[in-house]
Amino acid sequence: MSEQTHVVLIRGINVGGKNIVPMVRLKECVEQLGFSNVSTYIASGNVILESGKSVDEIRSMIEKALPESFELDDELIRVLVLTRDQLQAVINNKPEGFGEQPAKYHSDVVFLIGIDSAQVISVFRLREGVDKVWAGDDVIYSQRLSSQLTKSQMSRITATPEYKFMTIRTWNTTTKLLKMTERTRHQ
Repeated sequence: MSEQTHVVLIRGINVGGKNIVPMVRLKECVEQLGFSNVSTYIASGNVILESGKSVDEIRSMIEKALPESFELDDELIRVLVLTRDQLQAVINNKPEGFGEQPAKYHSDVVFLIGIDSAQVISVFRLREGVDKVWAGDDVIYSQRLSSQLTKSQMSRITATPEYKFMTIRTWNTTTKLLKMTERTRHQ
């Protein structure tokens, strides 16, 4: 299999002072697994890499290496690996207007890890006029009215059992990761 660009989203690192993973060390850890053109983006567990391995092989290798390389609460850690095309589809299939008014709305993508968006969308508690969610393919698109953030009910998702199968990225981070895959492809 020829090398392909992948985006790795690691859930549960560098959140609330727990599971601290310096990005320089994360990059080194992933490179030591044999992946090429490895880069990280901000400290929330975003990795771009190239590999000829399958998505499942990459996920398995990284999931195994993380607790061996860092002091982590394994219960919180999950790894989601997307191909560049899968990330492109998340962006292409967004609801109309989503992410286009950053001053008015906080827009996030909730990436789902092994759970179905149609089933999980019902666990989101929404405040009418403040919060909106849409089910996508293996994602939930979430939007909150910026002027009413303190009234948003979105944070209640953290109390649900389903939350441990989600990793959230801002719309800006999601689109930036796709741009980073373009740079990797043209090297």
